[in-house]
Amino acid sequence: MIKNRSVPTDAPLPNIAYQDVAKAGAWLSATYGFVEHFRYNGDGGAVGGMQMHLGNAWIMLHQAKPGLLSPSQLGRGTQRVTIFVEDVTAHFSRTKAAGAKIIEDLHVTIYGEQQYGVEDLDGHVWIFSQHYRDVTPAEWGATIAPR
Repeated sequence: MIKNRSVPTDAPLPNIAYQDVAKAGAWLSATYGFVEHFRYNGDGGAVGGMQMHLGNAWIMLHQAKPGLLSPSQLGRGTQRVTIFVEDVTAHFSRTKAAGAKIIEDLHVTIYGEQQYGVEDLDGHVWIFSQHYRDVTPAEWGATIAPR
């Protein structure tokens, strides 16, 4: 696979709809620590899209439109995006201090992750996580699919 400096090819790239891409990008940067990689204009000169990253996790923000609406426009959630961070405790403190809506307090899961859940300004749910301990799927009741 060839490399492309515009789109990472070695990780999923969630495409997320926002009513105001510029405002969402600024909020994600100030609240979660995402860094803007690039942006482009949409109709009418407003920001139509923006690519951002937090460490090795990349996301693509798009202007909401018919067929691609944000959770706040739909009145319900559409997905959860999990982002792994180096220090989830510090990240939780930063996010909470920024006034974000925490929907799942910082805790350790049965499958070995320390994580918390938060809702952004347009209703998207994010899970920020850090590997806490090494646990096999069988230890917490999961079944490995046959190969």
